[in-house]
Amino acid sequence: MQGLLDFLKSLGAARLAAMGAVTFAMIGFFAFLMMQMTAPVMVPLFTDLSVEDSSAILKDLERQAIDYKIKNDGAIIMVPKDKVARLRMKLAESGLPKGGGVGYEIFDKSDALGATSFIQNINHLRALEGELARTIRSIDRVQAARVHLVLPERPLFSRDKVEATASIVLKVRGQLEQTQVRAIRHLVASAVNGLKPERVSVVDETGRLLADGATPDNPIGGVGADERKVAFENRMRNEVENIVTSVVGPGKARVQVSADFDLNRVTQTQDKFDPDSRVLRSSQTREEQNSSSEGKEGGQVSASNELPGSNKDGTNNGPNSKDQSKKTEEIVNYEISRTTKTEVIEAGRLNRISAAVLVDGRYTKNDKGEMVYEPRSKDEIDRISALVRTAIGFDAKRGDQVEVVNLRFADTAPVSVGGDDAGWMKYFQFTKDDIMGIAEKGVMALLGLIVVLMVVRPLVRRVIAPDAAEKARLAGLAGVAGAIAGPSAVEIGPDGKPLPSITDTSGANIAIVSGEEQVAISNRTSAMIDVAKVQGQVHAQSVQKVGELAEKNPHEAVAIIRSWLHEDAA
Repeated sequence: MQGLLDFLKSLGAARLAAMGAVTFAMIGFFAFLMMQMTAPVMVPLFTDLSVEDSSAILKDLERQAIDYKIKNDGAIIMVPKDKVARLRMKLAESGLPKGGGVGYEIFDKSDALGATSFIQNINHLRALEGELARTIRSIDRVQAARVHLVLPERPLFSRDKVEATASIVLKVRGQLEQTQVRAIRHLVASAVNGLKPERVSVVDETGRLLADGATPDNPIGGVGADERKVAFENRMRNEVENIVTSVVGPGKARVQVSADFDLNRVTQTQDKFDPDSRVLRSSQTREEQNSSSEGKEGGQVSASNELPGSNKDGTNNGPNSKDQSKKTEEIVNYEISRTTKTEVIEAGRLNRISAAVLVDGRYTKNDKGEMVYEPRSKDEIDRISALVRTAIGFDAKRGDQVEVVNLRFADTAPVSVGGDDAGWMKYFQFTKDDIMGIAEKGVMALLGLIVVLMVVRPLVRRVIAPDAAEKARLAGLAGVAGAIAGPSAVEIGPDGKPLPSITDTSGANIAIVSGEEQVAISNRTSAMIDVAKVQGQVHAQSVQKVGELAEKNPHEAVAIIRSWLHEDAA
């Protein structure tokens, strides 16, 4: 302990303070590095959050005393990776995140007693829009959605009815397919009473119109002619390519399909009568019979017949004549067979389809081990053609065409099937999180190395190494002591060079060692110790005398030391 205390005293207060500052700085720096390297991996809990959802989630995390980080002005909240699943389930139990819109929970805390019908209708519209937006966000590639509904009320005593409309704004990742856009339109139309899918407009975040709700009804299901054509061609191409590649191998077939559609909508009405097919529907018979008799003049009108006393009973002495008539009328109605046929041919009929298939050949090794191209046989090409015809629904009357050609691909290169490299390459398949963690740790290690080399090492060397003034003071005292004590005895060897000697800390020779006298060193040890004691006493006295001389003549001592400092080192 005494030696340690003497060493600390010899360093001085300034050096001790510098050493303490460096020590505390190093402890703090390496503690920071350890905390950063041992800190848990932070992963996103939720992304694209609204301000309301972020505030509610942060309050819940603070209540649970869970560490978190905020990015993108609160849109992204990051938590430790091992707690993500539990936190998501816990927040889902509380109904978070709500998605930035209000749903049917708006009626949970509403005061129904003081609410008017207008407020209730507005709340119902807001709830319906919020629920639809949440449902749309659950679709793949949809990040955010906003729904606006227009549900007009039917005026009293009005026969005209205004149709409901809707508009949807989507924020998507990548690009939505037309089938997904149609699904969104039908989803919204099915959830709103009186809304048709054709009256729903869809726009993405760039302002591009995905579906137009202002155009009249499309006869082919709300899909444009080009979209219908492209969708059909892509579907047929995928089907043909799947069945062909399963025979020739992956990447060895190229398929192109072209389809021609008839977009005219035709309505046909046809009436057909069959005269040979008769059925009695109704029959009506009518008979009439008349009989009459009259004299010679009975049929004449005269004045005598109107006089009194005339023969008014119609009898006459003349001869009589009788007239009888009979009439029969029959009406028979027959039902003739009649067929009425109304046929509506919708737009989008397939007029003709053409398919072109390019097939690569085989690659085999020859005797030299080189890959050699080998074309496919005609029988195999015919079988592939038959498969393609069946896949596309080939119809010769319709004018369909199928062409299968075997040619060598220009960009084909022999590929070895062996998986020797897959064994050790799997260890280098890092994820994004692994790469970021390795980069962070590498930066921290590099910073630590720079601090040690550029800051700590110079400070430690400056603290431990004595300064130039101290070295000069010690050298001056040693020189004065040597001048007083005289030169030490050095034995000269036979070759005229001084022999090596062993000296103590004062510089006095203790023993002369030569190659021939190394054996006698052990016998002269006691004598050397005695000599060392005597020389030590002499050295102590010399140092004491030097100190007394320096105290008595300080200016001369300083001048001597300065002259030594300016002299070149030997």
